[in-house]
Amino acid sequence: MIKVKVEKENDQIKKVIIKGHSGYAENGHDIVCSSVSSIVITSVNAMLRFDENSVKASHVEGLIEVDILKSTKENKILLENMLSLLKELTVDYQKYIKFEE
Repeated sequence: MIKVKVEKENDQIKKVIIKGHSGYAENGHDIVCSSVSSIVITSVNAMLRFDENSVKASHVEGLIEVDILKSTKENKILLENMLSLLKELTVDYQKYIKFEE
C-alpha cells in the first residue's frame, strides 16, 4: 500500500511523504504507482520552474519526500492540486493508497 502523509506547521504544508508500493500489479504494470509518481514528479517540477529554491525533493526506492522550503502562491496552488489528485486516487483505489493529513 502507498501511504501519503502531509506534515504541517501553523497550517502550512512543510513536507509531503509518499511511501510504499501499491501492490496493484507487478512492477512496470502498476497504474496506481505510475499515477502517484506522475502526479508528484510533475507537481514538483512545476514548483521548481517557478523557484528552484522553493522545494527540495528526494527519491529512493519506495519513498518520495517533498520538503517545502518557501510557501509561495504558486507552491500553494500546485500543492493543493497535487494533494487533490492523490486524494482522488484513493476514491477508486482505496485498497492500494491511503492518505493521512
